[in-house]
Amino acid sequence: MTEIDFFDVLQGQLAAFLLVLARTSGIFFISPFFGAMNVSARVRGATAVATAFVVYPVIVEETVVTAPATVIMFAGTIAQELAVGWIIGFTAYVAMAAINMAGKIMDMQVGFAVANVMDPTSGQQAPLIGSFLYYLAVIYFLVVNGHHFILTALIESFRRIPLDGVVWNPALGEFAINITNGVFLVGMRIAIPVTFAILMTNVGMGILARTMPQMNIFVVGIPLQLTIGTLMLSALLPFYILFLDVMFSDMYTNISNAVRLLSP
Repeated sequence: MTEIDFFDVLQGQLAAFLLVLARTSGIFFISPFFGAMNVSARVRGATAVATAFVVYPVIVEETVVTAPATVIMFAGTIAQELAVGWIIGFTAYVAMAAINMAGKIMDMQVGFAVANVMDPTSGQQAPLIGSFLYYLAVIYFLVVNGHHFILTALIESFRRIPLDGVVWNPALGEFAINITNGVFLVGMRIAIPVTFAILMTNVGMGILARTMPQMNIFVVGIPLQLTIGTLMLSALLPFYILFLDVMFSDMYTNISNAVRLLSP
């Protein structure tokens, strides 16, 4: 009976498939829609395997993969491919994180800060306005086929970054800092109209409190803040959709830049 060396098998087609699966799985850990926590790990894992099966024949036609000399080195290569997929997914996730931050800022100004809801997509408590804006962004993300672009970025990463051929560019750290910094900038841009409206409301209530000391400012001010904030948010929804177009365009550009920084 002929003995089969397991590592010899790894050096063949199985090695290539495991590397493809590792990079594909990284995206399904954290990217918007694909990495939602309300989707069970089994479903995400099965989807990652199915995607790897579809991608694998295309990749092996263009690339000859040879496993590293030792099992430990092969495990390190698996971790490296997993990190590539995670970076692509994280770059897409950062844009959605900006929406949650904008919602938290608006909730603090309007008065919803103490009324959080459980967000099933992240498994954490989220602000009311932030949850509404986030789910609206996810729906629009699917409508404009943003999930297709993430899969396209995955395919493009295999063309530009060969399996076991990742180059860790020192500029990648600066890139991560810049997109993380963008969370605060984008969040503030989304929240500025509501924040400014509430600020003007507070200034008006302060003037009114000075001219009419007998009026209970807290009884009038809190409902007024809720009303002004809700009306302002309703008026901004059409512009919010336009803003999502710009934000998703920046997301696609950042994903392309991340792939470029990782390519040889």
